[in-house]
Parts: sequence; structure tokens; C-alpha cells
Amino acid sequence: MSWSETDIPDQTGKTVLITGANSGLGLRSAQVLAAKGAHVLMACRSLDRGRAAVAKVDGAAELVRLDLADLASVRKVAAEVRELTGDRLHVLMNNAGVMGTPKSTTADGFETQVGTNHFGHAALTWLLMPALVPGARVVTLSSLAHRGKGLDLDDLHFERRRYGAAAAYCQSKFANLLFAIELDRRARAADLDLVSVAAHPGVTETELATNSARLRVKGPIGAAITKVVGFGNKLVTQSLARGTLPQLYAATAPDVTGGEYFGPTGPREMFGAPGPAKPRAAALNPDLGRTLWERTAEQTGVSPDPA
Repeated sequence: MSWSETDIPDQTGKTVLITGANSGLGLRSAQVLAAKGAHVLMACRSLDRGRAAVAKVDGAAELVRLDLADLASVRKVAAEVRELTGDRLHVLMNNAGVMGTPKSTTADGFETQVGTNHFGHAALTWLLMPALVPGARVVTLSSLAHRGKGLDLDDLHFERRRYGAAAAYCQSKFANLLFAIELDRRARAADLDLVSVAAHPGVTETELATNSARLRVKGPIGAAITKVVGFGNKLVTQSLARGTLPQLYAATAPDVTGGEYFGPTGPREMFGAPGPAKPRAAALNPDLGRTLWERTAEQTGVSPDPA
């Protein structure tokens, strides 16, 4: 399949919320969708970086401050977005993510990677359900890393097992995919006019790798390592514009249906034009999806019932 930004339909009249919109895939998505006529709400943790990002968008863009590692912030932003949009949100793009962080916890005591990448996004999605218009899309970003180690539903926060930064990232991305598919499953069961899909960027030049290096090694040595990682990242990845296409396709293509998963269609889904991606078999397991859904609701204290 050949598909590019020029194939995106006119987005005039639509409101889109993108998390992690200050850089990388999020910023590129904001720029493209705003240029197509959408009103883009750019959810960023840093106000300074967020303001700088908004200035790079040619079109209707607005900054909202969101820290996915703090459920108080998630609740506040959900209420703010509902008020700003008048409960008319057309696309929620759960794009933000952290990768390879040292062992740490969020404001609510969750392991940082699963807490930010999954718990924060799940809570935000549930809190915004009343704002999603009929036919709205929820696009959740997963990763090729979801094929790595699975997740331990009885120890999501590494309280009993030994912490591994890579293992924690893999389980957070697996959780993202499970959540997107389970949301579709429940929307269908409730006869909701909602499209929940997932996407991944393949191997794309973003700031995740360099940010991970910066967090793990401090000082002059850390700065040097970060530069090396950044240079290597450019050598082995596809362009940001190309890597953003799967999530843009998921958010805008007319033929998208709930429960689908999109990524690059080249060898091993690492590069190439956007198209259907292959989730690991366990991602389609309804029992696993249900259990993660229930554990997430219990631990966040957010009801997934849109009513």
C-alpha cells in the first residue's frame, strides 16, 4: 500500500488531542493535522517546550499541560479538555512515552514506564470518553518492543521481581496494545460508535533513545554518550516524517476499523509505507486484555464506564 500525508482527508472542524506533542512523532502529527485544518490540542509536560512546539505548528494549535506520571494532572487535563472542546473531541492520540528509565516511580507509586506509557494514557482515555463524539478515534502508540518480554499482571511495578529497564519498556508497550484492543472490544459490546486502534512507528528517528541515555548516565560522560546515541540513531532509523505515517493513517484514513494495528510494511515492520501490522498472539487474548483493564481501573481509581 502506498500512502502519504497528501492522502489525509481535510480535517477542518475536527479537534485532536495529542499527548507528548512537544517533539518527535507527537509534534510531527500536530503539524500535519493542523495543516490539514484540525484544531490541535498539544498536551506536553513542560510548558517551555510546549510553547516552543506550538510555535512550530502552522495552524490552529493550543497548549495544555499534562504530566502522565501524575494522575492528578491527568484528571485536571481531562476536565480542561472537556471544557475547551465542549465535549467534542474527534481524535485522541495517545502518543507520549518514556523509554529505558532507571528504576523509579510516578507520583502515584507506579513503575515509571508502565505508569506513564500505559496507566496515564488509560486514565486519560477513560476520563475523556464523554467528550468523544460519535465516530471518534482513539489511537494508542505501541512499539515493536511489545514483542519482547510479556507483562506480569501480578507485579506490574517490579515490586517483587528484579527491575530491568528494557523489560519495563517492553511490558508498557505491550500494555498499550492490549489496552487499545480491549477498548475496541468493549466499545463493540456496548454498541459505542468509537474506533480504537493502535500503531507503531517501526524504527524511527525520535528522541526516545537519546532521552533514555541522558536519564541513565549523568554529567560529561552522559552528555558524550547521548551524542553518540543520537548519531547512531540517525544512521539506523527512518525519517521522522515517514515514521509518523502509521499513526496519521490510523487517525485519518477512511477505511480504518476498530481493533486494527498499523505500522511500517517493510521487512520486519521496521521501515516502509504504513499498513496493517502484526501483533503478537497474546495481544489478542481477551482474558489478558480484560485482566489488564480491571487491574488498571483498580490501581488508577478511574472508572472505565463512559456513563
